[in-house]
Amino acid sequence: MSLSLNLPNPDGSTEEYRLIGTPIERPSTPPKFNRIAYAAAHVVSDPQKDVDPWGRPAIDWDATIAFRRHLWSLGFKIAEAMDTSQRGMGLNWAGAQELIRRSLDESRNIAGADLACGAGTDHLAAADAKSIDDVIRAYETQIEFVEKNGGRAIMMASRALARVASSADDYAKVYGRILSQAKDKVVLHWLGEMFDANLAGYWGSSEFAPALACVLRIIDENKDKIEGIKISLLDNAKEVQLRNQLPEGVLCFTGDDFNYAELIEGDGERYSHALLGIFDAVAPSASKALASLAAGDAATFRSVIEPTVPLSRKIFEAPTQYYKAGVVFLAWLNGHQSHFSLPAGLQSARGVNHYAEIFRLADKANVLDKPELATARMKHFMGVFGIG
Repeated sequence: MSLSLNLPNPDGSTEEYRLIGTPIERPSTPPKFNRIAYAAAHVVSDPQKDVDPWGRPAIDWDATIAFRRHLWSLGFKIAEAMDTSQRGMGLNWAGAQELIRRSLDESRNIAGADLACGAGTDHLAAADAKSIDDVIRAYETQIEFVEKNGGRAIMMASRALARVASSADDYAKVYGRILSQAKDKVVLHWLGEMFDANLAGYWGSSEFAPALACVLRIIDENKDKIEGIKISLLDNAKEVQLRNQLPEGVLCFTGDDFNYAELIEGDGERYSHALLGIFDAVAPSASKALASLAAGDAATFRSVIEPTVPLSRKIFEAPTQYYKAGVVFLAWLNGHQSHFSLPAGLQSARGVNHYAEIFRLADKANVLDKPELATARMKHFMGVFGIG
């Protein structure tokens, strides 16, 4: 018997939708990939303990760590405490510290588990940053915390630096100082302003060519301290330009949630590794695709990963910074958490038609792991909006 439910259309009508997807099978052991694949993981809120959800949102730590075990079981590394975890949009630095501590502790109990942790300057309000030295001290505080707890750092883009820097030289000074002090190799993070409007003009220019020149200068001057760079501009041509100019030994991590399939597969000579928020939402599919690619089966890689791309483009559509709502929506539909709520109430950032289309696209991409549960939860969700 097929599953079906009524879903709304943008024109105000409602129609029956019949599910067609087939859940992706889970591997018996974590698979091996020939691409480094970081999944940027979300945090699970605790609505029963929320007393100030905008100011001090409560986190369900057990469910949050359980989701990380889910990702590790599928072969992923984890990019911890990044923007997918709502850094700066619900999760403050105090919450990020607890998340980093807990995840690092859990990783030590799981064979093969690996993660890198976001370190930025978000405990320093951008308006309070008066100088480049203020930004340097803020980065030092967070990277010292990560390293003290046994972690490796992802050097997140800084709103404070974007505010006080006046030239590419300022970026070179900050990154050079921090990288020279880092204990281990660091992943850099180029986050476009579609993800955070406060980062407009990062690397000293609003134009791509001079920004790229600044990035490449920083990498060239500090390449022995850099594992790679994640680029999240949602523009595959710009990523390829960066990738083609990186020095030997420095990796390109795609953060392009629109074009990741082709960038990961590559052009026959070069390819991108991955550090993606969408891997949180489509983990079983991405795991199977990456394992197939590692086995030399590019056809299966494409057949599994490509149907997830329209879903990802919907989740990350403008205003892109609210993509976390779609990621958590799928975690709820798939049974990874008991409720659909986000820190700071961010689920309200998207409308019912957006969620209805995510449901359709997730089904077509075989991303609904438990179709019966997903359908039952979606019916309840639609009922909240008067759609039966």
